[in-house]
Amino acid sequence: MLGSAPGGRDPEGIRDTNMIVVDTNVVCYRWISSPKSTAAETALAKDPHWIAPVLWRSEFRNVLALAIRQKALTIDAAREIARDAETSFERCEFAISSDAVLQLVAMSNCTAYDCEFVALAEVHQVPLVTVDRQVLHEFPKIAVSLERFAAE
Repeated sequence: MLGSAPGGRDPEGIRDTNMIVVDTNVVCYRWISSPKSTAAETALAKDPHWIAPVLWRSEFRNVLALAIRQKALTIDAAREIARDAETSFERCEFAISSDAVLQLVAMSNCTAYDCEFVALAEVHQVPLVTVDRQVLHEFPKIAVSLERFAAE
């Protein structure tokens, strides 16, 4: 089910005290083995309720496409990873208002893509866990690095 972030509504009552917004990089580290996978698993154990804007799916598919082309994953493995990741985000994906995203774009040098994650975190008043240095620099009050979050 798709939620709606504008206005801070929490359809379905999914918000709890252990909720964070994660960017696509963190999702990738959770589902595709990498040196940062341990930190992603630690973050998941700490706060198991991950949410993201719907955009994460397209970005994640791009990462899988690159892995397929580089022969790092087979098509079957990529499909399985995609299914598992998508299942883990059921009822945890949100449409973000263009107004909110564009307001953040206007006050930063971040892409509209990155600002979708920031906007979702702001609406739900939860941290955005990311490895994106620019997002961390531009939005220090809401963005926290994966490494710091996992270590806290």
